[in-house]
Amino acid sequence: MSDFNLVHMSQLFESPRLMRFRQCVWGVASVLLVAVLTGPFSSAGQIEFNRDIRPILSDRCFACHGPNANDREAELRLDVEESAKASAIVAGNPAESEVIIRIFSEDPDLKMPPDESGKSLSPQERELIKQWIAAGAVYQPFWAYVNPRRQDVPSVEDTAWPSHWIDNSILNRLTQEGLSPAPDADRVTLIRRLSFDLIGLPPTPEEVDAFVESDDPRAYERLVDRLLESPHYGERMAVYWLDLVRYADTVGYHGDQDQSISPYRDYVINAFNNNLPFDQFTREQLAGDLLPESTTDQKIATGYNRLLQTSHEGGVQPKEYLAIYAADRVRNLSAVWMGATMGCCQCHDHKYDPLTMKDFYSMQAFFADIDEARHFTSGDNSLPTKREPELALPTPEQASRLKELASQISEIEAQLSKTEAEDARKPLEAQLAELKKQQQAVRKTVRRSMITVALETPRTIRLLPRGDWLNESGPIMQPAIPEFLGEIETDGKRATRLDLANWLTSPERGAGLLTARVMVNRLWYLCFGTGLAGDLDDFGGQGEPPVHPELLDNLAVEFVESGWDIKHMLKQIVMSHTYRQASGESPELRARDPLNRLYARQSRFRLPAEFVRDTALAVSGLLVTDYGGESIRPYQPAGYYRHLNFPKRKYVHDTDKREWRRGVYVHWQRQFLHPMLKAFDAPSREECTAQRPRSNTPLAALVLLNDPTFVEAARVLAEHVLAEGVETVDARLDFLFRRALSRTPDDTERQLLQDLLVESRGQFQEHPEAGQRLVNVGDKKRAEDAATKGAAELAAWTTVARAVLNLNETITRN
Repeated sequence: MSDFNLVHMSQLFESPRLMRFRQCVWGVASVLLVAVLTGPFSSAGQIEFNRDIRPILSDRCFACHGPNANDREAELRLDVEESAKASAIVAGNPAESEVIIRIFSEDPDLKMPPDESGKSLSPQERELIKQWIAAGAVYQPFWAYVNPRRQDVPSVEDTAWPSHWIDNSILNRLTQEGLSPAPDADRVTLIRRLSFDLIGLPPTPEEVDAFVESDDPRAYERLVDRLLESPHYGERMAVYWLDLVRYADTVGYHGDQDQSISPYRDYVINAFNNNLPFDQFTREQLAGDLLPESTTDQKIATGYNRLLQTSHEGGVQPKEYLAIYAADRVRNLSAVWMGATMGCCQCHDHKYDPLTMKDFYSMQAFFADIDEARHFTSGDNSLPTKREPELALPTPEQASRLKELASQISEIEAQLSKTEAEDARKPLEAQLAELKKQQQAVRKTVRRSMITVALETPRTIRLLPRGDWLNESGPIMQPAIPEFLGEIETDGKRATRLDLANWLTSPERGAGLLTARVMVNRLWYLCFGTGLAGDLDDFGGQGEPPVHPELLDNLAVEFVESGWDIKHMLKQIVMSHTYRQASGESPELRARDPLNRLYARQSRFRLPAEFVRDTALAVSGLLVTDYGGESIRPYQPAGYYRHLNFPKRKYVHDTDKREWRRGVYVHWQRQFLHPMLKAFDAPSREECTAQRPRSNTPLAALVLLNDPTFVEAARVLAEHVLAEGVETVDARLDFLFRRALSRTPDDTERQLLQDLLVESRGQFQEHPEAGQRLVNVGDKKRAEDAATKGAAELAAWTTVARAVLNLNETITRN
């Protein structure tokens, strides 16, 4: 079979009835929501600087009146209370405040922001600033740089609704806003929601029945515990972490050659499954090679430091690319662990946050001991390319065979050293050559992983004026954290990557509590579709402040006090009543809280790309749950790699059980991401991705209809329908829906699918070649075996299964 066979069934797809059905299941209107909020629902209580005022000033004013001294106008800083009140703000007196005079002025010479800035203030925003000044212009320290502390759990009138302290915070805010929580979700919705959130797979009909019918008062908690202990939990969590750290199987730049890094992916999966404390998880990735008696797994973990994009083009300037690599590391580390946008400081001080160029290049210096220059001389166009240092990871069988071969080679070499006669040497030399050939063959099959090995002498890191790698006039930088956050105590020694990792996770002597707040916000996002603070990788001035700051603080403290236990935190969140709400919304709630920022309901959103694929495979019964190993290559369009050079390559998809493994194991080609993953918004992983976009396009629907993986999944699902031993169409539709949606079809769905089945049968009987093409997609032997059961009937039910796999509900988490 070619790499990708589109199923050409024009006669069938011109059917008006099928077109109406397609419109029914994929006709979701795109709604452009433009909402200008001065702070989410600021009507609750008094005006707060961090929630209501700082976001306005940061977006409209800080570029000229903020942290960046080079661009600052009139020596005025509106982000610093002393500066603002010295010349622009008269607390309690808006009429005498220069800020108010300027923002209300229509004079183009006085008006702020000036027209040429492209920024403006709405009447509501101007009035809000006026009210804030009238109330005393009370500033607050920026929330993201103040350590979280335990906040009192608010009391609520409705004491029956909260089942967890999380619920008190949510309900208290809803009450202030005059809103009420949504009803509870039904049990079918709950088990599907939990299964997708915790393991990324749908529940089986048997699992659904057991949970729905259970009268155990702890049935829900037992379900949570079972899912958290599933090996699929680590695979689910790894998908998100690999987005953050920009994991890929290829180097990214120029030829985008393969690289040896998949063991790092398996390390991440194992770390989540073993519930490795997040602080240790951090140390092992940043500095596993510096830990005492570093283990193999800890060395593999340091592959994190090698995940950036590299170029293996023969004419690269090493100095230029080392500067590019160093900047990449700082961008990623600051986004992943700090929720900071330090990349803005590569060429100038940050315009919105207290981060400087000095901070940026001081952070680079932590990574100056990483041996990243070898590939400039040893890297080539081989697949995989060489990116030393690499660690060989033979299996026990491979290690035993290599040991045996080495012993035999030593024996032959010893004999040769004692043998002078030419006729006696020839057979020994032939035997030696054969053994070495076998040795090389085994070595080629040994899995390898890029690791970090510290240089004895770290590279010199200079501050690069305007980020120019050719300009060496800047000062030499020593490893240091951002200056406004303090310093790392090292007793006068040069700070290391391990010191940085310890600082990031120490609640007493570092930024541990700040790091915890960044991470728990993302765990909340995984369970609700949005973070308590909306920008998952920007806790700075341009990010959205948290809508429930006291709840975010309590979650951060709980995370640290639990011993950085991620499973514990996820269980806390999913055990809350807030999590168990239905996802439907009333017209009033839709108008008041369209983005669900107050969590008066659960969220409904499409599954990540990998889980869309996993769901189709699981529902059909094709899913292979083998754990770990080399990356896999499923079906892909022919010629998709035609523009890849150095070397030229042709994609060859797997033809064994590997093609049915989970999406987390799919080969990640940065320049040419697998089209199915791309259609469902998976990132190329060139940079940190903390939150994937969610688009709704015809292309995604076409992938679900025509990608051979999904066509074959539909055919195998149809085989199960026909083999189930039930004869009536209704019973078969029930079976099909219960596999895909954990429910039976309603009357409208049943009628549509019955009509589709009848029309499909007629079409395939009239055009048997179309039915034959459909059932021949994918694995040839499986297709031939299936066709003996009746191609027309199988093709008709395959069409019905394709429609069901294409339902919005099938790929949506409710």
